[in-house]
This record gives sequence, structure tokens and C-alpha cells, in this order.
Amino acid sequence: MKIARKILPFLLIGAVLLLFLFLPKERADAAEKTIVEIWNVDTFEGGKGSRTSFLNKTAQKLDAEGVYFYVLSYTPEGAKEAFSRGRYPDMLSFGVGLGEIAERCRPLPYSFAGGGIGGKCLAVPWCAGKYFRFSLIDDFSEEGRTAISCGGYNLSILSARLHGIGGEEVPSESAYVGFLNGGYRYLLGTQRDENRFRARNVAVFREELGEYNDLFQYISILSREKEKLCLQFLDLLLSDETEQRLGEIGMYPPDAAQWKSTLSVFSSEEAIGTLSAAAREGKERNFLEKYLKSR
Repeated sequence: MKIARKILPFLLIGAVLLLFLFLPKERADAAEKTIVEIWNVDTFEGGKGSRTSFLNKTAQKLDAEGVYFYVLSYTPEGAKEAFSRGRYPDMLSFGVGLGEIAERCRPLPYSFAGGGIGGKCLAVPWCAGKYFRFSLIDDFSEEGRTAISCGGYNLSILSARLHGIGGEEVPSESAYVGFLNGGYRYLLGTQRDENRFRARNVAVFREELGEYNDLFQYISILSREKEKLCLQFLDLLLSDETEQRLGEIGMYPPDAAQWKSTLSVFSSEEAIGTLSAAAREGKERNFLEKYLKSR
């Protein structure tokens, strides 16, 4: 027992010395860890669940010693305010409505009409929605009122105009409820309504509207320094394995969405406003198509 008592102080001193030896190394390792910051900005209604959570779940597969992918959720207003202060992420997931980000985007080894400027692809979609016309009976020839569901920066009124569908613009939730309650014969809606019907086990008939689609969630690389890591994440995000999981959030792979024309994701607020007004006024198709990108 006396021997043990004599040894004990030396053991305690040794433990303290080891702690001080290893602590600086741990702090150094933490300081050397590379963080890839990804912002997700939802500018239009999704299907279900969270696009930010989906990105985070995908990014975790690439986390490795010394590298960490960090996904944050921003509102369009919050992102614009951050941009005005010179604050930018390494990667940005976004839809129509943040056109001012174009000058920050790095060229990508992909191609998509809505994400291109001057022959360079600056943004590529990683998931998509769809426009539908819904009916409670299997007959789309009958006359009746149409609720055009509106929510976010997407131009559902332009989809209606290019598909030759007249109707009344109604906030998303009200359009859905009004349709179910018989206030409208048809609903021009999106994947959000499709998932609402599914969740309530409501049987509906639908037509997919493929003339125009702006329901694409794009992603861009903004960081030159971390571009290689960003491309690794982009390859994973656009892989078949990841696309097969998009049903988890009620969205579609971009190639599964039908469309003949789309809106540039970098369209200015002025251009978006002009197009919306022109569609409401019933402008000629040729005028509207001047602002669009063809497949």
C-alpha cells in the first residue's frame, strides 16, 4: 500500500503531462480541418420534407478526416442580405430569383439551358418539380374554373399561358383547398399538390404540362479555392444513386421533368416581373419566348 501511495503522484503528473502534450495537436487538427459551406435557398415550393436536410444527408457521405461539408438553410431575403454584406458560401443550391449571384459562379463541366450564360454552364439542376393540371374526374375536356396555384418565385401564370389555360391566380394552400371543396373544376399545380393529395389519399387525375418548366433546384460552385472538393460533392449529388433518393423529398430527377422551354435561373427580378405581367396580359407567345431558354 505504501508503494502504491508513492507511485500515485507520479501517475497523476504523467497523466497531466500527456494531456498537455496531446491537446495542442488536437487544436491544430481542428484548425486544419477544411469546411465546405453549402447554402440551400428554396425559391419555390418543394414536394415534401426538406431539401436542406437532403443535401446534408448526401454531404455526410463525403465527410472525411480533415474535410467537413456544412449545409445551411437560407430564405431568399436572408441570402440576398448576406450577399450585400459580401458573405458567400462555397456552393449555392437555389432556384429562380437570385440572378445577382451569376458573376460569382464558376464554370461547370455540365450543360443545362437554364443554367448557362455566354456559352458556359454556371449552374446545373440537381432536382426538379413538375407542373400539372389536376381534375377530380377523368375528363379534361369539360369547361370549368381553374385555380392557378402560386407560391414562390416560379411563374405558374406563364406555364398556364404557354399551355393555353386560363384561370385565376390563387395562393398555393387556398388553391388546393378550393379545388378539393369544389370551388374550382381544375387546379394548375405542382409536385407540392401531388404530394398533398398522396398524403390525404385523395384520388385525382392529372396531366403533366411539358411546354414550360421553371421548377428546377440548381447548384453552383462559388469558391475557387475549394473547387475540387465542391466538384466531388457535385458528382455525388448528380449521381444515379442520389437521384434514386429524390422521392424522399417528393421531387424528381431533372431529366424526368418534361419541358420545351425554361427560364434562366439567373433572370433578373425585372425580367421575371415583365414576363409575369406579359403572361397575365395575354401577350403573344413569340413575345414571351424571347425571355426563355429552349431545350
